[in-house]
Amino acid sequence: MSSAETVLVTGASSGIGLELAKCFAADGSRLVLIARNETALEQLSAELRQKYKIETIVLPSDLSLPEAPKQIFQKLAAQKVTVNVLVNNAGFGLHGEFLDLPLQRQLEIIKVNVTALIELTGLFLPAMIQRRGGGILNVGSVAGFVPGPRMAIYYASKAFVQSFSEALSEELDGTGVSVTSLCPGPTESNFGAIARGDKVRVGQAKKMPTDVVARYGHFAFRHKKVVAVPGLQNRLLVFLTRLLPRSTVRKTVKSYNKIKD
Repeated sequence: MSSAETVLVTGASSGIGLELAKCFAADGSRLVLIARNETALEQLSAELRQKYKIETIVLPSDLSLPEAPKQIFQKLAAQKVTVNVLVNNAGFGLHGEFLDLPLQRQLEIIKVNVTALIELTGLFLPAMIQRRGGGILNVGSVAGFVPGPRMAIYYASKAFVQSFSEALSEELDGTGVSVTSLCPGPTESNFGAIARGDKVRVGQAKKMPTDVVARYGHFAFRHKKVVAVPGLQNRLLVFLTRLLPRSTVRKTVKSYNKIKD
């Protein structure tokens, strides 16, 4: 393997993860691409190798499975691949009230959005600290700043990611390892289709292009920014949540997440 920086991206087959992979490929980084969809990963891998003349490693994996993070770590260790940057992008949500959604599926949200993120961080971080260099880019959400009636587990999972990212960043101060939490708002991706199926939400905010969100997050990571909220509308939203009463915030989000009849 070459001495190029190696960047591991979870959820790389589509959406923000795919666009982040392109951003790091443009830097000349070697990429480890992880997602469930092997065909999509292979297509992306071929595209990036041809366009940017970089090395890629494709590792299909379902992060809802408990053994997945350790298997990824062990496979890369066996290949003597050093991961310099960990991009925890994989995640999903479900739209609906807590008791109306399958409990097992909601637990899978926690496994992917929280547990896998924590385990991958715990596995790859020690070597970064030892080398006194590297970084972690966690893809959170503006949802992490507010409670989310009708998407309670997803919002709660992103609140965990936000709190963890900020705390870890402070703990790593002086180690040479940075942590960035990218917090997009509504984005032009397949997230909504997975979360809501063919249902339409009452609240329809303007969506940011996925590539714009990814470039913002990549820039913030490279400049070691801890909290990165792309878009003026999203930054205003986060600011307002600090000023409004919590009861108002809860009711506003509940109304926003209502499904049209």
